[in-house]
Order: sequence, then structure tokens, then C-alpha cells
Amino acid sequence: MYNLVWKDLKLGINPAFLLFPLVLNALMLIPGWIYFIVPMYFCWITMPNIFGGFRAQNDLMFTAMMPVTKKDIVKARVSVIVIMELLHLVTAMIYGIFTLRLYPNLTYYFFAPHMGFWGLCFVMLAIYNLVFIPLFYKTAYKFGGAMCASITAAMLFAGVAQWVGIQSPRVNDIFNGSGADHTALQLSLLIAGIAIFIAFTLIAYRIGAKRFLKVEIL
Repeated sequence: MYNLVWKDLKLGINPAFLLFPLVLNALMLIPGWIYFIVPMYFCWITMPNIFGGFRAQNDLMFTAMMPVTKKDIVKARVSVIVIMELLHLVTAMIYGIFTLRLYPNLTYYFFAPHMGFWGLCFVMLAIYNLVFIPLFYKTAYKFGGAMCASITAAMLFAGVAQWVGIQSPRVNDIFNGSGADHTALQLSLLIAGIAIFIAFTLIAYRIGAKRFLKVEIL
């Protein structure tokens, strides 16, 4: 499985997408922006291009010829997805730290990039994984429908979360007001988001692996 992950990272993924977060996530430096959009670019741009590249390279057939199990194939691909997601989020979080330092007195209408916000981003990507991975592994080849469904689900979560953050003074206070300075609260929100991300991704992997076992690779 370890070798499969390295195969994807070294051969399957264009190196530009490994550097992409360093450039694209600089959008976090825009003061008072809708920061949910930054991790969404991973769903909109990075994932479709990566999986389009895998299909163009006939990666499924190539991998199936190796002495590996179907479960290992799914586990390796899910691991690569998670690595790319963490690369995007961690890079965005670093930019977010600079944003908070550059604009210490800025009044945020949308969510500010505090730890609690990143917890929400982990939940958003957890939902994305929970929808995309099981749908994709119904065929392990066609990814368009699964991509559209997962992007829609992630956008709905982000949209509803942001709307609640604007409409509810209590929620707004947690993420942008006095709660933003409450380190224990912010850290607990981040940890909760990471826990949901891990749980949803594991569930997605198990469903995807189970479905892939039924797929006939020609």
C-alpha cells in the first residue's frame, strides 16, 4: 500500500498540483474574504484534474496488474486524497495565521480564519469524502457524477454554515467575536472537526472498498 501511495504521488499526480496550494492559498491574505472558497478550490480544481489524469493514464488497469489487493488499491487512493487535502488545509491555515496578524482590527462579516473555522473546513472535506469515495468506487473509473455530487454536498454545508454564522449572533460571536479569543473553545472546535473528518473518511473508505470488490476490471 505504501508503494502505491508513492506511485500516485510521484507518477500519477502532476507536480504542479503539489505546489498549487502554495500559490492558490495566498487568497487567504485577502482581508475579510469568504475563506470557505479557498479549500473549495481543492474540490473544484485539484481533484477533477488529478482523477482526470489517472483516467487518462489508464491507472486503474496498470495498478490492477500489480500484486496488490483491491482493498489496498482503495486504501492507497484514499490516503492520497487525504494527503492532498491536508496539504491544502495546512497551507491555508499558515496563510490564515498571517492574515490574522496583518489585519488585527478587521471586522469580519464572514468567518475569520481562527481554529474554529478550520474545524468547519475539516467537516466540509469530510462530507466531500463521504459522498465522493463511495460513489466513485461503484465503477472506479467514472468520476464525473461522484465529483458533482460531492462538490454540491460540500458547498451546501459551507453555504449553510456561513449563513448561520451571519444570521445567528451567538454563532457569529463564537467564530468572530469574543469566542475567537477563547483558545480552549477554538481548539475544541478544531479537534471536533478533525475527528469528524477521520470518522467520515474511514466510513467512506470501507464503503468504497466494499463496492470496489464487486467491480470487474477489464
